[in-house]
Amino acid sequence: MEQIRVCTYDGPGASPVIRTVPWPKIPKKAALIKVGACGVCGTDLHILKGHWPKQLPWPFTLGHEIGGVLVEVGAEFNEDFMSKPLTVGSKVMIPPLMPCGQCYYCIHYPESANKCLTPVYYGRYLGFDKAPHLWGGWAEYVYVDLEMLPGTKIYRLPDDMSLRLGALSEPLTSCIRAFNRATRAGGFKWGDTVVIQGSGPIGILAVAAAQEMGAGRVICVGAPERPRLALARKFGAEATVNIDEVTTPEARIKAVRDIVGGFGADLVMDCSGHPSAGPEGIEMLRDGGTYVEMGQFTDAGSIQTSWHRICTKDLNVLGSWGFTGNDLPLGVDMLYRTRDKYPWLDMQTIYPFTEEGIGRAVADAMAMKTVKSTIVPWPELVE
Repeated sequence: MEQIRVCTYDGPGASPVIRTVPWPKIPKKAALIKVGACGVCGTDLHILKGHWPKQLPWPFTLGHEIGGVLVEVGAEFNEDFMSKPLTVGSKVMIPPLMPCGQCYYCIHYPESANKCLTPVYYGRYLGFDKAPHLWGGWAEYVYVDLEMLPGTKIYRLPDDMSLRLGALSEPLTSCIRAFNRATRAGGFKWGDTVVIQGSGPIGILAVAAAQEMGAGRVICVGAPERPRLALARKFGAEATVNIDEVTTPEARIKAVRDIVGGFGADLVMDCSGHPSAGPEGIEMLRDGGTYVEMGQFTDAGSIQTSWHRICTKDLNVLGSWGFTGNDLPLGVDMLYRTRDKYPWLDMQTIYPFTEEGIGRAVADAMAMKTVKSTIVPWPELVE
């Protein structure tokens, strides 16, 4: 039987270890996905730094931004979550958080199914010891089984969509949902001025999403200039503020207000993951504006602030956590529709599926030398 290589980590600070496992038997409601590309997410980095607030099943396989192709399917594995047909050769992606569809939130508040009480989590809560050991995207193949894990969700990608592009659909969808949260709260409308805090992968994707969803002007605050702020401008940010050069909160607030003019931005969204962004961001807003926090996916700590400012400025303050099952096609559709409009693939720096390559992908992402480190086990699938 053919052997499959899969990367695991034994704990925070550990080095990647590539192990081999046997080719699994594929039951009637299961499938095997050959991984074309898988991104290195900020969440992966926080986990490897030891920042994740919940217990994790070490050793396990990281990676949840997956674009792949079905190479083997069971007899009853024939459609995706949105009822699109699936066959061998179909291009697909799977998200990390898959709501169960049966718990309190899934049933009573489907718009908040992202807070499912018993979700399926690829690349995080499925340990390597659980057979067939293929539960994350930093591997040659990923296994899905609708009978073993009924909450599993799989989404078909367009046949002519690059798998590298497909690997961006999960993080982009998080941005889309965050803007939709603001829209539903009456805090984001066509022509609004938007400030994005953070120029990492989520920040860059948010710059594009803001424009596609109707923003009139988009400004990005972050660092370093290269590759990140330069890419933010290529994605359509009309101006950027470099926090390496504008080094105090007061100066950054003034720089943003000077750019946007008037009394401040209509909407500020934090994609940085740094707690200090919040107090700065609310001062970049006009009174009555909206602040969206979608970058704090791990507990990076608290920071002193004054709730009086939120009250006296009459602000909307929203949190946004991932997305629900029905949100994901929005990300796929936006990427596919704008595939020639934005330099999506310029975000990605490609690394081989070796212990050395994966180690470099993580280290370069931590050092902000890349925007989106992307691991490619099978180069021929993404060329």
